[in-house]
Amino acid sequence: MGRKYAIRDQHRIYFVTFTVVNWIDIFTREVYRYVLLDSLKFCIKNKDLNVHAYCVMSNHIHLILSVNSGELSGVIRDFKSFTSKRVRSILEEEGNKESRQRWMYWMFQNAGIRNQRNGSFQFWQQHNHPILLSTNDMLDQKLDYIHQNPVKSGLVFDARDWIWSSARQYAGEFGKLTISFL
Repeated sequence: MGRKYAIRDQHRIYFVTFTVVNWIDIFTREVYRYVLLDSLKFCIKNKDLNVHAYCVMSNHIHLILSVNSGELSGVIRDFKSFTSKRVRSILEEEGNKESRQRWMYWMFQNAGIRNQRNGSFQFWQQHNHPILLSTNDMLDQKLDYIHQNPVKSGLVFDARDWIWSSARQYAGEFGKLTISFL
């Protein structure tokens, strides 16, 4: 990855996007969405991660993140590795009711084979495109971008109606993940 998009200061606030290889819309299924949310909860509790905002879409997740201690890049690496392994194990389960199970597994295997870094399975695209949010204007712009993503995609009319996002919490409602408000 080029130096332009790197996490240089591990303790600042960053906007990142994790995208599934080939833009496969795996997060249309709740079981896979909960893999993400449960993994984020673990990182919040055990890796000192601050999730300031999030939005799970069908094939990617937008996040505004920081850490209190440790390295943000390490937490991201561990999160992506764990979620990839967890998705793989779900796809390998007997009795999996996912109609596209074999096709998705094949796609992730082929992506892994084509990528020398992965070997036999790749779930996430390599790059996170981290953007340092160094001003209030940048924070506001990315927060709005994240929360409006389901609206612009035609999934809901109001950002607060997308339950897989922190927009509800910023509107004073309950959400699925504890966030650290900006």
